[in-house]
Amino acid sequence: MSGIFGVMSNNNCISTLYYGTDYHAHMGTEYGGIAFIDEKGDPVKKIHNISNSQFKSKFYKSYEKINTNAGIGVISDKDPQPLNFKSKFGNFALCCAGLITNKKQLSEELIKKNISFSEIYNGGINGTELVAHLINQGDSIVDGIEKMYDKINGSVSLILLTKEGMFAARDRNGVTPLVIGEKENEIAVASESSSFPNLGFKVRKFIASGEIVFIDKQGINVRKEGDASNKICAFLLVYTGFPASSYEGVNAEVVRENCGRFLAKQDNTEVDIVSGVPDSGTAHAVGYAIESGKPYRRALLKYTPGYGRSYTPPSQELRDKIALMKLIANESITKDNRIALCDDSIVRGTQLKNFTIAKLRDAGAKEVHARIACPPLMFPCIYSLSTRTNKELAARKAIKAIEGRDIEDVSEYLDHNSEKYKKMVDWIAKDTDVTSLRYQLLDDMVKAIGLPKEKLCLYCWTGKGVQKCLKSFGE
Repeated sequence: MSGIFGVMSNNNCISTLYYGTDYHAHMGTEYGGIAFIDEKGDPVKKIHNISNSQFKSKFYKSYEKINTNAGIGVISDKDPQPLNFKSKFGNFALCCAGLITNKKQLSEELIKKNISFSEIYNGGINGTELVAHLINQGDSIVDGIEKMYDKINGSVSLILLTKEGMFAARDRNGVTPLVIGEKENEIAVASESSSFPNLGFKVRKFIASGEIVFIDKQGINVRKEGDASNKICAFLLVYTGFPASSYEGVNAEVVRENCGRFLAKQDNTEVDIVSGVPDSGTAHAVGYAIESGKPYRRALLKYTPGYGRSYTPPSQELRDKIALMKLIANESITKDNRIALCDDSIVRGTQLKNFTIAKLRDAGAKEVHARIACPPLMFPCIYSLSTRTNKELAARKAIKAIEGRDIEDVSEYLDHNSEKYKKMVDWIAKDTDVTSLRYQLLDDMVKAIGLPKEKLCLYCWTGKGVQKCLKSFGE
């Protein structure tokens, strides 16, 4: 899931743009970019590959030379962006967060209308360029955004920058967040509210699903009202979002501590210490320790400089390399202890097995009891680039091993009271070499978040989502 940021100011706002974009660095690993309005009123873009470096290091030499009162930035999980366009609406720059699952079909339709694509990424169409061409089919920018949402399957939130101001639109499902912050002489819009405090912004409003706002020097103008049908991604709150961020007014760190508490309430396993897989498992472990009364200790530590998330890179080889290098087991803490090890999720299972449990056992852990803050992931995400296919998921590998083949109907494995669910968990426990394994119950995860169930996207665990998106996967 990419992270986007935009700012409109009465003064030079390049510092805000630079740091505000950088505060989304945890949301992607492929490209970092900014676009800003120059002295002629035209958008100028700068994009860097950040797969082997950080956003800050790519832009720090040049950003202070820029003088602008409006700009957008993005940390991208796949496509190079933001992109600039010359259109019937004038020149604009665009950045997006989300996933279009019928991208191939839509691009072919546009090509038949003699519309060309110039931004080719690994042989495929750049999603941001596709969104721009779809917007250009409208009678106005707002009408174009609406027409784009009518066409796409999936989820796209965006910021579109013109010389007059910037448009911000949140996807109609409300899966990908957008929040507006304000301070004297500046207004910003961001995926992550955690980008605001150190820059002096206060949260003004969370943009509703389907809402389109226009921001200029005069303030915020709602161009299209949203609705209350938001289904925020639950995985954002449990894992991918920054701990200091809030979504729909709910803080991610608090949610994760609550998840740990619920895990402990369901557990009677005797352990000596509680630890988390850093960084995302730390808050879950804190909650578990508070509820269980067992001491929280850091059996695993993350070597922070230069190492981001091992979950987000697109290749297994790179994910494995990061997982190997970034975590260090502390033998002085680990040796001869029975550990309740908390983590946010088990996606593929390979890193837990090869680079986490193995390190703890090598460091002398007597027992390792894995406690996972969400239920087994059963379906690849249809709204963002997180899990890509069924066969990647640890739960699906277990089901295939148990059944002897891939099966379509996995409903029995979704029921935590069923024998097949227990067999699946036992298989994953054996495969990952943990002493025992317990997953969070779905209802407990929902309680930990604190929002009504109908306000959460739970597709990764239930397979139930917006029908329009499901059709593109043939489900």
